[in-house]
Amino acid sequence: MDGLAGRARHNWRVLLVCAVVLALGLWMRLWMLNSFPQIFDDTYIYGNIASNILHGSYALTDGSGAVHGTLIRLPGYPLFLAGCFKLFGVGNYLAVQWLQIGMDLFGALMLADFARRWSGSRLAGVFTLVIAALCPFTAIYSTAPLAEAPTLFLVAVALWSLQRFSGKAEGGAGWVWILLFTFAITVTALLRPDGVLVGVVLFPALLLTGWRKSARVEARRKLMVKAAAAMVLAALPFAAWTWRNWERFHVVEPLAPRYATDPGEPTYPGFQKWTKTWCLDFVSTYQIYWNFPDERIDVGNLPGRAFDSAGQWRETAALLDDYNTAVKDSHGVGPELDARFMDLADKRIRANPLRYYLWLPMGRVADMWLHPRVENLPIDLDWWVYSHHHTETRISWALAGLNALYMLLGVAGLLLRPRWGWAMLAYFVLRSLMLATIEAPEARYTLECFPMLFALGGYLVGRKMKAWWGKSLAIV
Repeated sequence: MDGLAGRARHNWRVLLVCAVVLALGLWMRLWMLNSFPQIFDDTYIYGNIASNILHGSYALTDGSGAVHGTLIRLPGYPLFLAGCFKLFGVGNYLAVQWLQIGMDLFGALMLADFARRWSGSRLAGVFTLVIAALCPFTAIYSTAPLAEAPTLFLVAVALWSLQRFSGKAEGGAGWVWILLFTFAITVTALLRPDGVLVGVVLFPALLLTGWRKSARVEARRKLMVKAAAAMVLAALPFAAWTWRNWERFHVVEPLAPRYATDPGEPTYPGFQKWTKTWCLDFVSTYQIYWNFPDERIDVGNLPGRAFDSAGQWRETAALLDDYNTAVKDSHGVGPELDARFMDLADKRIRANPLRYYLWLPMGRVADMWLHPRVENLPIDLDWWVYSHHHTETRISWALAGLNALYMLLGVAGLLLRPRWGWAMLAYFVLRSLMLATIEAPEARYTLECFPMLFALGGYLVGRKMKAWWGKSLAIV
């Protein structure tokens, strides 16, 4: 009886800690919602499509009021917004933000339960909840009407359902967990094109887990039937989306265009290629890349690495002068001007191919992983210049240290070689390789890795610190 009473008291203490952590997480998100409003241009694009969905068409309304079909965004987040608009009113982004805050905290709970079951330690679950619920980097995106928050939530659902599936006898005999897992990885891919990578690494992990736990031939046969059904269910939305795009635009597009352009809209391969010959950090993304092709670009904002010689500086300055004139006169960037960007890019690549193909891509990936993640805060872009703003620089370096701590926890967790650690490592590597192809880095592109980093940190604590707290932390 004394043992049962002690265990009950311990359970209540754990529940109390979890309640306090969730309350603090809620307070932090509400403070961010009030202090740092997170409405972006992309928010209005998604909302525009969502409003038209309610009127029966997947389309955008342009500035003249004309409605035209589009494929620049996958249907996942517009459908989510359309559902919110139907329930709470068109354009009610505050309701969306509240719903995403709830999803983010519930996702933290799911990650905590995943880590608890994964490591066999309640301490792992509690620690995972603490770092997930109180992470400022994911918390601030829960207040942004963008696809990031639902994506993070669904990654947590995928991990949790994978663990529950693995806990079933005979390779996860029930349909519930595999269907929930399939739903999570499918909708993740429907939210953002790069969400496909979650299914690419976790679906093989699910199959291997089921195969190893299925000793009998009949059990393995049933597992393969379920896996085949899951693959068909996952493919159906993309088949429908691809067919719609072919029928409407006569293009084969199973996801979304790389540069978010509808068929027939101008593209600028020369400018994109030139940008990749020098762009390294978010400052350049903000000051240069996002200005093209409608706003002026100041050659003084280009970093020194954008020029190989004084002659090249003069050539670049002349090119940007012509571009700025075209913007001022509303002529737009035509093929001839873009061809000049392409010619300049080719010259720079021939002069230093390693810079273009290796050093700059590696640098951009490093920036996306290690950036202090202050892009949503009222902090200057040159946050590292201490003489300009003492407080902002100190805050930025503190956030950079916190971000590095999450990275270190993840690496240390991987070094313990946990089950499915190989899948998480594969996700980090594949995502980094994909990001290496992007010319304009943004730290938010590595945000989808954080649910796995949270879980790996919890696994590390559960395995290495369990002895410090005694047997009371063991799962009953």
